[in-house]
Amino acid sequence: MNYNIVPLTELVSQFERLPGIGKKTAQRLAFSILEQPPERAKKFAEALVNAREKIHFCKCCQALTDMEICGICMDSQRDKSVICVVEDPKDVMAFERTREYRGLYHVLHGAISPLDGVTPDKLRIKELMARLSSAEVKEIIMATNPTVEGEATASYISRLVKPMGIRVTRLAYGVPVGGDLEYADEFTLARALEGRNEI
Repeated sequence: MNYNIVPLTELVSQFERLPGIGKKTAQRLAFSILEQPPERAKKFAEALVNAREKIHFCKCCQALTDMEICGICMDSQRDKSVICVVEDPKDVMAFERTREYRGLYHVLHGAISPLDGVTPDKLRIKELMARLSSAEVKEIIMATNPTVEGEATASYISRLVKPMGIRVTRLAYGVPVGGDLEYADEFTLARALEGRNEI
């Protein structure tokens, strides 16, 4: 006997399409939805549709927003002379959680990776360069990931920006708090040495 409930199978397969979700987790999530009261399941579905329809990229910094210009770009208290360049909208959220950074952001939506077909023209570099024509910007912080692609992207943008007389800095990377030096690779240790501060 074939026990196949088509709507349940479809729900499981939709969850499986999400990154990091395997078949068992997808099944747990699907059953969890079915165990909810109908109104809660309906609210969940509405939230998904709403998010997909209303969230788009900020016209200025390319981060996610439900307005034309995001709240960070519109905040008059932010330091408009500094732009932190990140690869992904999730990186903006990570920086904001620290409550340390008060400048603006620019999201590239990826990193240069010729092997994957990601060339500079496929990133939001043009939009960044347009923003830099403003006399207000004094520093660009390259906060791309410490990967080969992230380093290549930081280097490429740095070469474009430096002739404009804008200071380009790179995040210091090093040994994580609580980490043992013996487990750190040579690249991490080299970065930790470069980014050392006086105490």
